[in-house]
Amino acid sequence: MKVFENISLKPYNTFGIDVKARRVVVLEPGDDLSGKWKVESGKCLVIGAGSNMVFTKDYEGTVITLSKTFHLSPFTSHLVTAWGGMVMDDLIQWTLDHGLYGLENLSAIPGTVGASAVQNVGAYGAEAKDFIERVEAYDLQERRHCTFSNADCHFAYRDSFFKHHPGRYLILRVTYRLSREFVPNLSYKALEGLPHDTAQQLREAITEVRWNKLPRPEEHGSAGSFFKNPVVDESTYLRLKAEYPDMPDAHRSDNGYKLSAGWLIDRAGWKGRTQGRAGVWPKNALVLYNADGCSGDEVRALAAAIQQDVKQKFGVALDPEAIII
Repeated sequence: MKVFENISLKPYNTFGIDVKARRVVVLEPGDDLSGKWKVESGKCLVIGAGSNMVFTKDYEGTVITLSKTFHLSPFTSHLVTAWGGMVMDDLIQWTLDHGLYGLENLSAIPGTVGASAVQNVGAYGAEAKDFIERVEAYDLQERRHCTFSNADCHFAYRDSFFKHHPGRYLILRVTYRLSREFVPNLSYKALEGLPHDTAQQLREAITEVRWNKLPRPEEHGSAGSFFKNPVVDESTYLRLKAEYPDMPDAHRSDNGYKLSAGWLIDRAGWKGRTQGRAGVWPKNALVLYNADGCSGDEVRALAAAIQQDVKQKFGVALDPEAIII
C-alpha cells in the first residue's frame, strides 16, 4: 500500500485534468484492507484508470485506486479471476493467448478490470455483463469483504449496482466466464467485413477501428464516449426517422429504441468544434477531448451546450456517460 498526500490527479485521469487530491491511496493485491488506514465518510472516491471521470476542482478527500499489477487468481478451464486494478486490455490479450474467448469485442477500451464491472463497459455488440460471473469487493462503509453474483450487480446499459453507491465499494477482483470455442460476435454493423478467422485477428481489427475513430490517450486526453446513446419510445423514433431518413436505424431494446448519440451531436453541428480549450473529436462526435490543457469546467460547459442544442433540435435528452466530479 502506498499513500500520497496533496498530489496532482493528472496521472490518474485520462482526460489529463490537473487538479489535486488531499490524499491518494494505492492498494496492491494482498493488502490488509481492515487495518490501520481509514477514510472519512463521504470524502472517499474510488477510481480505476479515471477513464470516465472529469474533475472540475480539487478533491478534498481520499482517492483510492488499485495498482495496475497484472495478477490472476487460480482459474478453471472457463473461469478467470483478475485483480481489479489490471488494465482490461491486457487481460483480454492474456485470455486470447490462453485459448479463452468472449472478451475480444471489448478490445482497446481504456480502463481497468474493476471498472468493467462498475460501468458495465460495452462495445461492438458486447457488454461486460455478458461474461461476468461474480465480483469480489470491499465495503468501505461496513469495512468487510463481500461477493456479488452477476444478478446482484443489477447490470444495465452502462450501469450497475456499484455505480449507484459511489465511494462505497472497492472492486478487488472480477471473475469472467469465458469459452474455449471462438465464435465471432459480428452482430454490430461496424464489424461487417472485418477479418475474423481467429479471435486475435478480430481483436486487432477492432483495435484498429477504435483508434481510427478515437484520440489516443497519450496524444489527447478524453473520457472516451462522453454521452450514453439515448433510448426513446417508438413514437419519438418514428418521428425522427420520418424527419431524418438518413438517421441510423435504432437498436431495439427492452426499454425502447436506442439512438446514436454521435449522429445526433454531429447533426446538431458539433463534430470537430471546440469551445474554449475543450472540443468534440473530428472523427467521432461522441468523444469530447482535451484540446489544449482544458479545465473540467470547460468540459462541463461544452457538454451542456451540446445537450442544449440536441434537445432543441431533436427533442432528445443526452445523459453523460462520464462522471463529473
